[in-house]
Amino acid sequence: MERKTFLRNSLGFLGMAVAAPSLLRAGNGETETEEMAACTVSPSETAGPFPTITPASLVRTDITAGRTGIAFTININVLNKNASCSALQGALVDIWHCDKDGNYSEYGGTQMQSTNYTTVHFLRGRQTTDANGLVSFTSIFPGWYTSRATHIHVHIYNAAGTSLLITQISFPEGTNSAVVQVNAATAYGYTKGMSGYTYNANDNVFSDDSANLELSTVTGSVADGFILNHNIYVNGPTAGVEAYTKNKYAIQQNYPNPFIDATTLPLNLEFDSDVKMVVFDLTGRNVLNAYNGSMKAGENNITLNRGGLSSGNYIYKVTVTNPNGTFEESKKMTIR
Repeated sequence: MERKTFLRNSLGFLGMAVAAPSLLRAGNGETETEEMAACTVSPSETAGPFPTITPASLVRTDITAGRTGIAFTININVLNKNASCSALQGALVDIWHCDKDGNYSEYGGTQMQSTNYTTVHFLRGRQTTDANGLVSFTSIFPGWYTSRATHIHVHIYNAAGTSLLITQISFPEGTNSAVVQVNAATAYGYTKGMSGYTYNANDNVFSDDSANLELSTVTGSVADGFILNHNIYVNGPTAGVEAYTKNKYAIQQNYPNPFIDATTLPLNLEFDSDVKMVVFDLTGRNVLNAYNGSMKAGENNITLNRGGLSSGNYIYKVTVTNPNGTFEESKKMTIR
């Protein structure tokens, strides 16, 4: 089975908490009205089936980790919608993308990715934004795989570790685009060409991006390498007001994990909230609607019975809605 994009517009895997009151941003404008329109949160997207398992362990600028390909610099500016889209300093930025052959590190040996890279961590990294809201990574130009256009995954947290946005970055396409040049560069190991390539317009994530809100700017050449520049807009701290921190909304790991018959999911709420819990298998298929109801502020528990679920790994996603907005977090669990 080919790898597929899944959980369209769900907001996270493996310990990701997401605040998502807003969905779109626009390009830079010249008039004050256009600038106000531009100051809108970037689209939120699925983290996909291959998010970084322990991103805090991968703080680094050079993320190549031995992978070969065409040199690629990734520059991302993080801007705070809640502060007139000024630079957001101190934000944590995780990125990950596939190698020139379309494979991800930390995963493999399955139908979704036959090549087993479960013990290596290439093309994944974390940095903290500087005073200009900038992070810069040294990498190789990503390849592609069936059903997806060339892309980069990004997860942004505030300094306290609370997730602000999960999104993806798309690449310009066209006759002389970097994507076309790179995939013709067989001397650098890019052997797929463009036959069977999924363009942005047909990509499950980018096909609705009619305003090119996720489209990056890419310059350079095959010989000298390429440089990507991209702005991402998030709902950061409001000026003069402390950011909403983890201790006000916290989902802990289920226990026991792994489990056989039943497991408990601790959930701490600062406010009375509506709570929903859904379980997905690793292909992104919804296999169980585990909880949907209201909870009081304070410490709560959700008990998950195995039911008819078979042994294996699953992702549980909890959605919390209260007067502060909607928050989502997902973690991995194992059934024996």
